Amino acid sequence: MFYDIDFIIQLILTTTFASNEAANNGTKNLYAFLTPEIIYQICEDCIDILITEENIVPIDAPVTVCGDIHGQLHDLLNILNVTYDICDLRTLFNQIEQVKYLFLGDFVDRGFYSFESILLLILLKLKFPDRVFLIRGNHESSNITKIYGFYDEVITKFGTSTPYLNITNLFNHIPLSATINSKNKDPFFAMHGGISPDLLTLSDFDAIDRIQEPPHKGPMCDILWSDPEENISSDYKVSPRGAGYLFSKRPLKEFNYTNGISMVLRAHQLVMEGYKMMFDDELCTVWSAANYCYRCGNLGSTLKIDSSGKYEFELFEGVDITSSEDTKILPVKKFNSGNEYFL
Repeated sequence: MFYDIDFIIQLILTTTFASNEAANNGTKNLYAFLTPEIIYQICEDCIDILITEENIVPIDAPVTVCGDIHGQLHDLLNILNVTYDICDLRTLFNQIEQVKYLFLGDFVDRGFYSFESILLLILLKLKFPDRVFLIRGNHESSNITKIYGFYDEVITKFGTSTPYLNITNLFNHIPLSATINSKNKDPFFAMHGGISPDLLTLSDFDAIDRIQEPPHKGPMCDILWSDPEENISSDYKVSPRGAGYLFSKRPLKEFNYTNGISMVLRAHQLVMEGYKMMFDDELCTVWSAANYCYRCGNLGSTLKIDSSGKYEFELFEGVDITSSEDTKILPVKKFNSGNEYFL
């Protein structure tokens, strides 16, 4: 390893919470320091950890479960208890040493800081492999990230696609799901999207070959793309997203009963209240990108689970984008009206 994890994380924090002029200088230093060789080695070292994890990662609580981030770096740091007032490494590392974190995918696209967000998560995974857990979302895909912002962001910041190719290769190694408190009588099961008619038991998840670009159909696709729907009469219905399914209450409860699961945790859908319980509280959607796309006005949330299985939600508001010019943290950017569909 010829890079310093702590130094790079501190550089991200310093750049994020500096004034405009200092932030611009810090950003230049960050991109200048992160040569293609360093980014490649960071990704390869993280892949070495990810490939040791099964498709279903077992996690013992306490753990904080986080939904979509979508490049909203300040929300990610807020979840990690890093703020303008407290933005030092010791605070960040102490927080992770106390509580594990599970991120349910969709780390990139839409927001302005996809590169910094995924880089921070990769570095934290390297430093705390048994305390920071990542599972894959539908946006951890070359096909999707070339449309919804991540690819363009990397090209703009580095002038080359090499960092993008290294990171999207890493995406192909991220686990697909997780169990929480699997030794308890009422464990939780987490994934990004939802259940599939082709995945009836947890053993079916284990059988998936995940090291690939997500296919357009099939079980792996369904895990990443499917959504719960209360207003359908059938068990499954083709999703209007063009991938995955809409699934109703009956197959979800059957899946939970068959596998001894108390609740399915997932992300993938914007929820204005930050989270949503469904199907007799046997399914929960957690959404962590507050004020999604800096315009939706929604709350963000995380789900905190303790070792006994008790849980509570923590809600937070989005970053203030109307702050003074000296401390403005979001660049001025017009949204592309051609990509309005919220994936």
